[in-house]
Amino acid sequence: MEQDEIELRKNCSRKSEETKPLVPDFILVCDKHESDVDKRKEFLDKLEEKGFIIETQDIKDKKLFYGVRAPSEIFQNYQCPLKNSDSGLQNHQTKKDVPITTRIRIVNFILQNPKISPEETLQKLIKAKVFEAAFPLHEQGLRKDLKENWAQWRKILKQQPIEDIRSYFGEKVALYFAWLGWYTRMLFPAAVLGLLVFLYGIFHFDSSQVSKEICEANTTIMCPLCDQKCPFWQLSDTCTYAKVTHLFDNEGTILFAVLMALWATVFLELWKRKRAEVVSGWELYGWDEDEEELALQLINDPKYTLKFYQHSYIRSTILLLLVLLMITVLIGLAHALVIYRVVATVLFTKSNFEFIREHASTVAVVTGAVLHYITIIVMTKVNRRVALFLCELEKPRTFSERENSFTVKIFTFQFFTYFSSLIYIAFFLGSWLRLRFRKSLANPKDKNEVDMEKGPEDSCKEQWLKNYQLNEVNVFSLFDEFLEMMIQYSFTTIFVAAFPLAPLMAFINNLFEIRLDAIKMVQQQRRIVPRKANDIGIWLQVLEAIGILAVIGNGLVIAITSDFIPMQVYKYTYSPCVLQNRTDINCLTGYINHSLSVFRVQDFEWQMKLPEKLPDFLRSEITECRYRDYRNSDDYNYSAQFWHVFAARLAFLILFEHVALCIKLIAAWYVPDVPQSVKNKHLQKKHENLTGVPGK
Repeated sequence: MEQDEIELRKNCSRKSEETKPLVPDFILVCDKHESDVDKRKEFLDKLEEKGFIIETQDIKDKKLFYGVRAPSEIFQNYQCPLKNSDSGLQNHQTKKDVPITTRIRIVNFILQNPKISPEETLQKLIKAKVFEAAFPLHEQGLRKDLKENWAQWRKILKQQPIEDIRSYFGEKVALYFAWLGWYTRMLFPAAVLGLLVFLYGIFHFDSSQVSKEICEANTTIMCPLCDQKCPFWQLSDTCTYAKVTHLFDNEGTILFAVLMALWATVFLELWKRKRAEVVSGWELYGWDEDEEELALQLINDPKYTLKFYQHSYIRSTILLLLVLLMITVLIGLAHALVIYRVVATVLFTKSNFEFIREHASTVAVVTGAVLHYITIIVMTKVNRRVALFLCELEKPRTFSERENSFTVKIFTFQFFTYFSSLIYIAFFLGSWLRLRFRKSLANPKDKNEVDMEKGPEDSCKEQWLKNYQLNEVNVFSLFDEFLEMMIQYSFTTIFVAAFPLAPLMAFINNLFEIRLDAIKMVQQQRRIVPRKANDIGIWLQVLEAIGILAVIGNGLVIAITSDFIPMQVYKYTYSPCVLQNRTDINCLTGYINHSLSVFRVQDFEWQMKLPEKLPDFLRSEITECRYRDYRNSDDYNYSAQFWHVFAARLAFLILFEHVALCIKLIAAWYVPDVPQSVKNKHLQKKHENLTGVPGK
């Protein structure tokens, strides 16, 4: 206990060998009364055996703060094995210290890996409440510059200081913001094109022949939408809906969908070129993540035993079956919600409340949407737990393999969670696709922000406490940002034919997203642990997969849910322009009547209710009603027109997808992944390494 009291009296006035105050690489926090003292001491002793300097501060009530600084020998050992590779250290080889981001990354790796027993690591000690938190400190200089030049709303249209972001948060965070900025910039032309398609629909709002016929169909009686208590209704009641639908479902959406498939490919190819330029400037073009992690393992433990690659077909089969089972559950939930909407509509029509009875369909849609939202919230948490469990079952060799495996699984589950909702909206509620904004704009000066810019007169004790009071970050912090953007990218591309304004909404959202993330990272959160990277990793493959799904999704929307194909079949096969050789009328004249089948009221098995606003001359007797389909009026079997439309839909879907995919492949081949200047630069570097003669 006396030794503990002596440690508690240590303060930040302790000097290093150079008579400078100790600047810790990491801060460890614990509850001095509730934590396991023996395990804590054993862990700290392990660090001291490695040469770490540890300072103890009794800062706030029951909290103990430990400042941890690694010896310089560790970083020298890190530089030696990587001196001949693209490690980004060439510019620092003549200096005594490595970059601060490298220091933090190495110290974090050592802290996470020195086991005090075979089953106990720092992460598990934190879960066991031996330690409460572990984080690197924010530093005032560059942080202040980032706050003034980047993490400000007034900088929303300014270019991001990627180099400064890299110097402070590391390459992985810098590449995220570089990618997000590039994605947002590339959204601008897509947003303009989508806006033009929308404006085209507005200019033809009242001129659509189909909308005119619907609005003028006062004598067309439609069959009830449900059994028993649902009434007949007039086709003209859907006049407003028909006009609004034409804003998004018009000829321009076909061309827009094809161009968006091309846009997705061009965006990815140009990003690959941008990424090559950026990482080449960072001297990380040929950097290898496996080599990096192996070097860290050897620094932490010179007796480290190499873990070889392994593959188990049995384990892979079990994982595949479990993933398929999870996907089946997600699809089943989507089907259950669709069934709920159908059943709820019938039940609401039988309600004792007049309002619910008269608006049964609307109430069913609203409650269905609420259930969808609740399902997404719940399944997001379930998906993460299942993905983590499957990763543990898979037993990945390294941290990077674990991260990639987790990324693929969680994105797949999240994609089906959201995608099932999109299918519900697009194929059961019509062609409306709503793009939800992911965040509300937060006030940067909220309660989570701590002013840390008082200057050098602040003691380290106050600085440690202020960092501790910021919001916590974890290994999923950057992952969550990427995942949100991938879901948005899916919303923006896969069903863009149903909602051409999606790129515009995504563009506006991302302008705020960049600054919101910047404010959060710089001002409101503890400093994220920097990580080295030379690309966005597995997310690039996710983007490529989404691009292919975008072609399929847009083709399905146009071929199945849109009226484009039936209208074209009518226009070139059954219209007056073809059958009567007329040129003085719109070729879509009569399309609505042609697309509605006839049903005899006497074939109903129950008494129907007439709508109150039905004209008197129609109230006398209704012998037949109309419904949307292509069926014969005598036996209700599919008519010849149905098969014509079906064949046209199938042919269009095949043609659209093949043309769009061919365009994507041609664009990917035409645009090189790496600029010629970058290739020549590294070719010259290889020549210099082999010959020792500087290139020209």
